[in-house]
Amino acid sequence: MADHQKPPPAGDEIERLYGVHTVAEALKNPKRKFIRLLATKNAADRLAAEIAEAGVTPEPALPRELDRLLGPEAVHQGLVLDCKPLRQPRLDQIPRQGVVVLLDQVTDPHNVGAIMRSCAAFGVTALIATARHSPEASGVLLKSASGAYEHVPFSKVTNLARAMEELRGYGFLLLGLDSEAEADIGDARLSRPLALVLGAEGKGLRQLTRQTCDTVARLDMPGEIKSLNVSNAAAIALYALHRSGSSPS
Repeated sequence: MADHQKPPPAGDEIERLYGVHTVAEALKNPKRKFIRLLATKNAADRLAAEIAEAGVTPEPALPRELDRLLGPEAVHQGLVLDCKPLRQPRLDQIPRQGVVVLLDQVTDPHNVGAIMRSCAAFGVTALIATARHSPEASGVLLKSASGAYEHVPFSKVTNLARAMEELRGYGFLLLGLDSEAEADIGDARLSRPLALVLGAEGKGLRQLTRQTCDTVARLDMPGEIKSLNVSNAAAIALYALHRSGSSPS
């Protein structure tokens, strides 16, 4: 059995993906440049069509080898794929239509991955986060995104307020999601292109971020708890925008 304990160069040179859905979507992405695929026999058989189409020769691996490579918490499902990082667009390269989502210091990679998955489901044009106080495209984030990373551009900006002003200059309406807002998102007067701004776990939108928004709205929740995990709030808000006609689909 080959020695898989020495990984390829880390950092900016590779993106390490694992899990069936994450790896399958990457293999189908023509923009991906593959470095190596480690796979158990069962996992390789499961993705035989995708592997053949991508022209990748998997290196056989045992589950315990992948456990050692990734750590005991990683649910790899017998697959680890190392790739060159995807090239992400600058803010001025994002299409000026539909809906983009901005994250105000959302730091949990599980939440960001789940938000990315919702963005892919609702046809969001791009997901935008700050270079600081946001997670990198780690294996945890990519696994949580369940393949959505291949479909949703993930752009980083230095300053969120300045990025919001830039988007406003491109014609975007800036909508902040805030549990304390007076208007319900279903009743807000919205137009496209639209930028949905989501606040951090627990803290919500920072004051400057909220002030920079054109309007703020809340999710109408009749129960005793009036706030949700940011990834759940993102999914419901995107659905509400889709139903109101303010989504690209």
